Amino acid sequence: MSLPPKIFDSETYALRRKRAGAPSFLAQEAGEHLAERLGAVKRTFARGLDLGSRDESFAPVAPFAGSWDKASFADEVLPFEPASFDIAASVLSLHAVNDLPGALIQIRRALKPDGLFIAALFGGETLRELREAFAAGESEISGGASPRVAPFADVRDMGHLLQRAGFALPVVDTERTTVRYRAFATLISDLRALGETNALAERSRKFLRRDVLAAVLGHYAGRHAEADGRLRATFDIVYFTAWAPHKSQPKPLAPGSAKARLADALGTDEQPAGDIAKPS
Repeated sequence: MSLPPKIFDSETYALRRKRAGAPSFLAQEAGEHLAERLGAVKRTFARGLDLGSRDESFAPVAPFAGSWDKASFADEVLPFEPASFDIAASVLSLHAVNDLPGALIQIRRALKPDGLFIAALFGGETLRELREAFAAGESEISGGASPRVAPFADVRDMGHLLQRAGFALPVVDTERTTVRYRAFATLISDLRALGETNALAERSRKFLRRDVLAAVLGHYAGRHAEADGRLRATFDIVYFTAWAPHKSQPKPLAPGSAKARLADALGTDEQPAGDIAKPS
């Protein structure tokens, strides 16, 4: 069996998370949104598993289980027996896992039947402005670009991955935050505070040359700045809930088992396949 590609340098990512600075408003916001979703579940959980969340982002989630074990995918393996937990939660961590499909399978196995998995991760168009500016600036000066910003999964990707991992009843949505920075250095400071600076396995180990950085800043300001000079930065956070399968959960209807016709619900005439509907 072939190994998954190594996208992230897991040791470097763990070290940068450990050295992260002051609490990030993005991490706190993600934790609060997960807590709101948990509040709607109307269930108490005995034993929970926290997967790589920052302390400040996990604080709103912590009251929803009696106790929590902590783990991460730094070694790509969860050291727990199957059906060990009633709930698993992760706040802004799973986007930096090398084998996300495999991680989801492990999480589903670690949950008891009808156990809940709830998470938030960066996805979609996150940092697209930074990615574009680096690609354009490096190509202009150096004739090529090295990996600078990680790829991110979108809503459709996550829905498919959850289903492939064997989860039931997945619900996935995205919330976009556009932050406007007075200076490029402030954006980088926020990323350092999150521990989310470049940890790609194929990243360049060389210092960024001044002429390249100047070109990057020029492209960023030229394409992604407001009228007052502030720089836009997009952060898409994908939120999802999913359940370990259980016989008590609602099942989708079998094809052909519907008791009412769609045409009746829509107030239209049903047409055989291939026919063209005529105006009444």
